[in-house]
Amino acid sequence: MDTRALDARALLRTALANGHSPELPALRSIAPEELTQALDQLTPSELGLICTRLGDEALADLVAEFDAFDSARLIGKLGRAQAADVLEEMDPDDAADVMGELHPDIAEAILGEMRPAEAADVRELLTHRAESAAGIMTPDFVSVAPYLTADEALAQLGRVAEEAETIYYVYVTDPQTRRLLGVLSLRNLVLSPRWKLVSQLMDTDVRCIRADADQEAAARLLDQHHLLALPVVDEQDRLLGIITADDAADVLLEEAGEDIERLGGSQPLEEPYLRASIAHLFRKRIGWLLVLFVAEAYTGTVLRHFEETLSEQVALAFFIPLLIGTGGNVGSQTVTTLVRAMGVGEVQFRDLFRILRRELAVGSLLGAVMGLTTYIRAWTLGVGIEIGPVVAVTAIFVVIWSATVAAVLPLVLRRLRVDPAVVSAPFITTLVDGTGLFMFFTIARLMLGLG
Repeated sequence: MDTRALDARALLRTALANGHSPELPALRSIAPEELTQALDQLTPSELGLICTRLGDEALADLVAEFDAFDSARLIGKLGRAQAADVLEEMDPDDAADVMGELHPDIAEAILGEMRPAEAADVRELLTHRAESAAGIMTPDFVSVAPYLTADEALAQLGRVAEEAETIYYVYVTDPQTRRLLGVLSLRNLVLSPRWKLVSQLMDTDVRCIRADADQEAAARLLDQHHLLALPVVDEQDRLLGIITADDAADVLLEEAGEDIERLGGSQPLEEPYLRASIAHLFRKRIGWLLVLFVAEAYTGTVLRHFEETLSEQVALAFFIPLLIGTGGNVGSQTVTTLVRAMGVGEVQFRDLFRILRRELAVGSLLGAVMGLTTYIRAWTLGVGIEIGPVVAVTAIFVVIWSATVAAVLPLVLRRLRVDPAVVSAPFITTLVDGTGLFMFFTIARLMLGLG
C-alpha cells in the first residue's frame, strides 16, 4: 500500500482508538485515492463507527468526492440502514451513480431502507442510460408557477432553497403538466417589482436538452453558452431535472481522457488504471494492435517489391526510418488537432475542402523545411551528392501527402459513424509508412535511373 495511504489509515485508527471522530478538515486534506485506500482497509464495524462519529451528512460530503466505484465499495460495507442514511444525504444524481455500481440486490435492499421520496428520485435516475443527459441530471431544481408574483415566488424559493442543487436559475413550469415554460435568474427575480407576475419576468427562450441526448452534447451546450445549469426535458417538454456546471465539467474531463486513450489506438478503460486487471488491459489493446499489424504488413511488401532498387543503392536504406517517421509525425499532429476541433464542434464534414486547403498550405511549408533539413542530413552523412536531392524531394512529397490524408480521414470516419479518435493517428502512421516508402523508391528510380 502507498505510504500516504498508510498515514491516512493510521489517522483513522488513532481516532477510533481514542474514542473520537477524526476531524473532517484533516480527512479532506488527504487525497481521495489515498483516503479511499485507507477506508477500504477498515473492517465493516470500524467503518460503521467512523460513519456514526462523523455523522451521515459529513460522510456523504466526503464520499461524494470519490469516484462512484470507490464510493460503492465503501457504502457496500456499511449496514443497509446506515448506507441508506448516507445516501439520503447525497445529491440524488451522485447517489444514483453509487447505486449503479452496486449489485442489484444490494442496491434494492438499500433503496428499501431509504425515505420514499429520496428512493423514488434515485430509482427514476437509474432508469436512464448512464451516458445520456438524464443520466447526469439532478431532480433537485427550483420551479414556480407562471401566475405567482415575484414576492410569492421568492417566498416559495426560500422554502425549497436548502434542498435545491442551485437557486441561481428559477424555472417556470405549468403546475398541471410540468411543461417548461421559461426561466428567470435569481438576480432578476430579486430586483423586480414585488407585484409583477412571473410570466411577465421570465425568458421564454430557454436552452434545454432532451433526456435521451448524449451527456457530452449536454456538457458542451452548457459550456458553450456559459450556463450554470441546463434543464433536461422529455418529448413533451416536461422538466425532469437539471445538469449543473460541475457535472458538465466532470463529463468533459472524462471525455477528454477517453479521446487521449483512443488517439493511442487503445479502447478507453471503464475504471481507473490501477484497478484494471491485466486481462482487461490486454483486451482493450490487442484488437487494434492486430488490425494495425495486418495493415503494417504491406510495408514489407513494398520493400520486397523494390528489393532490386535498394540493392543498387544501399545508401537509400539509411533514410527509410527518417522519412516514414517524419510522415507519421506530421499525420499525428494534423489528426490530433482536427480530432480536438471536431470534439468541441469547431469543424464539421461540410468544412472538408476548407480544411484540405489549409492543411495543403501548411503541409507545403512544413515539407519545404523538412526537405531542406533532410538534404542537409544527407550531406552530413556523406552518402553521395546524388542522394541528397532524392531524399529532399521525397520528404516534401511525404509531408504533403501525410497532411492531406490526415486532413480528410477524421472527417470521413466521423461521417461513416466511426470514432476518428480511436482510428486516425495509428492508421495514419501505418498508411504513411507504406505509401511513403513507395514514393521514396519511385522517386529514387526516376531521379537516379535505377532498375
